[in-house]
Amino acid sequence: MSTETNTVATYATADELLAAIQPATGGREILDPATGELVGRAPEHEVADLEAAIAAAHAAQPEWDALGHDARRALMNQAADAIEANAEALAHLLSREQGKPLNGPNARFEVGGAVAWLRAAAAFDLEAEVIVDDGTTYAEMHYRPFGVVGAIGPWNWPMMISVWQLAPALRMGNTVVMKPSEYTPLSVLALVHVINQVLPEGVLHVVAGGRDVGQLLSTHKDIDKVMFTGSTATGKAIIRSSADTVKRLTLELGGNDAGIVLPDADPKAIAEGLFWGAFINTGQTCAALKRLYVHADIYEDVCQALTEVAKNMPMGVGLDEANVLGPLQNKAQYDIVDSLVRKATESGARVLLGADPQAEQPGYFYPSTLIADIATDNPLVVEEQFGPVLPIVKVDSIEQAVALANGLDVGLGASVWSSDRDAARAVAARLQAGTVWINSHGGVDPRIPFGGAKTSGYGVEFGVDGLKALGQPQVING
Repeated sequence: MSTETNTVATYATADELLAAIQPATGGREILDPATGELVGRAPEHEVADLEAAIAAAHAAQPEWDALGHDARRALMNQAADAIEANAEALAHLLSREQGKPLNGPNARFEVGGAVAWLRAAAAFDLEAEVIVDDGTTYAEMHYRPFGVVGAIGPWNWPMMISVWQLAPALRMGNTVVMKPSEYTPLSVLALVHVINQVLPEGVLHVVAGGRDVGQLLSTHKDIDKVMFTGSTATGKAIIRSSADTVKRLTLELGGNDAGIVLPDADPKAIAEGLFWGAFINTGQTCAALKRLYVHADIYEDVCQALTEVAKNMPMGVGLDEANVLGPLQNKAQYDIVDSLVRKATESGARVLLGADPQAEQPGYFYPSTLIADIATDNPLVVEEQFGPVLPIVKVDSIEQAVALANGLDVGLGASVWSSDRDAARAVAARLQAGTVWINSHGGVDPRIPFGGAKTSGYGVEFGVDGLKALGQPQVING
């Protein structure tokens, strides 16, 4: 395999990029969730296409592994350069297909995140670890590639999460076959097209198929590891279907993240952080803040401060540079959000903001919604809404807040908000979640491992630990 720098095409517009990835004829129409307009046509790959991709990846893997870490680092950095050269076209396509605005922590942010995670995965050192060296016994731990990694991605952050999966897999010496969400295939096809201008042939594949393609990825004998980001129900199905081949798995599954506001917090100081913790990507983020427990002493002040922030955040079509919130990505998700809010209001909960969708408006827009005075067992609290809605629950004690936060079977993330960092850390240590943030929520960093507790998945991504998760541990003893 050659590691020479390839000439990378630069696409001036999303339409130019679409022309490079769409089938010449036919294909499945993908519509803009903000306007209902045609974005483009996605190829309808079938099981035979997946079989061909797996065979090609399997054949290419030994030579890719043989290149060594340094050569793979260089190619991954070139791939990051290629994404940067096409960043605007990628961001515009992402905005049109997924719905998220260009600005704010949205489309341009996501493309930038893809670049950052590629460069981070390339930069990590992974030296052999001396486990024992006592003069009599000598043992080292090494990490070898599994072979072919199957990656199944979601529709909420299709580009960035694809890179979260492919970057450590490739760096470790695996080849990759990706299956994007049926809602956002064009974004992943475009991203992989740009990256594959740099990578050797056969190393990275994307198969834009349906459920049958995803099922085969988790059972195929030549897929050695599966990475999946999505719902807990689908994750459980992958666990069951992977059993016969004993595949290694990394699963980042659903969350219903809790936040706890301690009585010493400053409501105005934390309001914007609370808002973005809950409403980033219009609430369509696994590790978003989805239920907020606030001590009674400052409950009304927090409700007021959060409402003041939320009501001033513009929502609309993503290509409008003024907007920072967009539509829900699909009708099914819109219906879930609408149903949960209706149940909350019918129960007598207090609407602070929103809960009044405009039926005549095109697109799947649901207004930013804050619900107060809601029962702790209301469906809006105990079920993951995955939209621009936040229930705010009054609690009388920290003990009560911790018990309620830990009371569900999910544990992806959580947060504690306080003016006293030590007090916040003490509460954080009692929460059953893979990550607990202090005075923020949902921020991820390519250097810091990330993974869920309870039914929010297992395995970690990011950092050196995430890189090791894409390798088979091998002890050399002697």
